[in-house]
Amino acid sequence: MTKAYTLEELNGMNEDDFVGSIGWVFEHSPWVAKRAHASAPFASLDALHDCMTAAVEQAAPEQQLELLRAHPDLAGRLKMTDSSVREQQGAGLTELTAEEFSQFTFWNSAYTERFGFPFILAVRGHNKHSILAAMKERHRNNHEEERETALREVARIARFRLEDTVDG
Repeated sequence: MTKAYTLEELNGMNEDDFVGSIGWVFEHSPWVAKRAHASAPFASLDALHDCMTAAVEQAAPEQQLELLRAHPDLAGRLKMTDSSVREQQGAGLTELTAEEFSQFTFWNSAYTERFGFPFILAVRGHNKHSILAAMKERHRNNHEEERETALREVARIARFRLEDTVDG
């Protein structure tokens, strides 16, 4: 994937352009980029990601929950962002057998019922087997542990997306 922006270009953008350029890296949550823009310029990609992650950490619990709920089910059939589609394709989740799809559907439903948001995992470097194993393992977590784990995974997903988009 070709990098879309340099860090210097992002640093020079007004808030609307900044949010329009990278507001999507935290799934359907442009408010994260909007809050981060106030801290520009960023010395590095790490600084940009850290600032965006801090915006999520400092958000109200209800807003964090909205962010978690903005993510699609893994291996789900609902409309996903282009980024989510590419990420899930890379992990083999778009080519499941009927039995595998049934297992993912069961565990997605059980997870969402237990925690109130979909199972979230930065799938880069994973395959369908490791994802399903993680889903089963994390289902055992308590609510607070899982909320924290899911938010860390959201930050990892955003980091991968920034690395794919920003040069620098």
